[in-house]
Amino acid sequence: MSENPPRRKALALISGGLDSMLAVRVVQEQGIEVEGVNFFTGFCVEGHTHAIRKQAQQKQKRNNALWSAEQLGIRLHIIDISEEYKDVVLNPRHGYGANLNPCLDCKIFMVGKAMGYVNRAREFAADRGFDFIITGEVVGQRPKSQRAMTMPLIAKESGADDLLLRPLSAKNLAPTKPEREGWVDREKLYDFHGRSRQPQIELAKQFGFSDWAQPAGGCCFLTDENYSRKLADLWSARGERRYELDDIMLLKVGRHIRPAPHFKLIVGREEGENNFLEGYRREFHHIRILSHNGPLVLVDGTPDDADLLSAARIAGRFSQGREADEIEVEIVKRDGVARQVRVVPLRTAEVPEAWYL
Repeated sequence: MSENPPRRKALALISGGLDSMLAVRVVQEQGIEVEGVNFFTGFCVEGHTHAIRKQAQQKQKRNNALWSAEQLGIRLHIIDISEEYKDVVLNPRHGYGANLNPCLDCKIFMVGKAMGYVNRAREFAADRGFDFIITGEVVGQRPKSQRAMTMPLIAKESGADDLLLRPLSAKNLAPTKPEREGWVDREKLYDFHGRSRQPQIELAKQFGFSDWAQPAGGCCFLTDENYSRKLADLWSARGERRYELDDIMLLKVGRHIRPAPHFKLIVGREEGENNFLEGYRREFHHIRILSHNGPLVLVDGTPDDADLLSAARIAGRFSQGREADEIEVEIVKRDGVARQVRVVPLRTAEVPEAWYL
């Protein structure tokens, strides 16, 4: 009597979106054991702004990757790659997408990291090693990283080669090793393509999924035009392309207003954002409105005393004293030296649209 073949095991890239959930469930249905991996870049902090802002309390606050893993019943490894990911953002070999999103380089990098994880698992824990990698990619869904001609490029440049399986689009691609070796049945995989979400939604219903992140996996702030504009402004003001984790977190919060090339304001929009900005006030010059309810304002850059007075007037525009003849404000410099002054708040028409980032 022949021995039963070993149960195969796959490592899935889990974004938290619908596609990666479906990709895992498709191979689970074939008896494959799956674990997930989610890479933390700093640019995909789901629920971050919703958790900060009081007016967004009704919005869902969860880590969608963890939530997806729970729904799928799989173990999830979360790995911080924020430092080494900087080179992908700053120096993408294949360029950017519509904004500052290095989508093709990002996918190559993440699949390559997953492949390294697979190799380490084989080396240090042979009994828990992975046989192949799963992603939720769909041919034609994204213009830069999910085209028929770039799919093989991702597999090659990441080092995964034909150990990379895309269950949702496998029938549109050349058979991979898991298919050729019979680890998975190619006939039970799918041929989804294009940007329509309807095939995935129908499959989700078949699997009994009634909830998933929206948009599917699209949590990267680098794809957002407004965020990319603020990041480009940050690089321009510094005269070099660099960032730290605090920089990219602060770009997600408040109004960003640049009255001059050498300084900008970060203006809290409501109580939740003011509370968040409190944690950064010692690293910046900051302004408080004393005579009226108003925002906490951080001032970044190299403003002089006259600039800080101008910033105080702009801050007054966003306070309840915006129509007052004068307001009282406190200006605290980065070194902790504080002074209280009275200023005339700028009126709405005096804050040019070009100042808003």
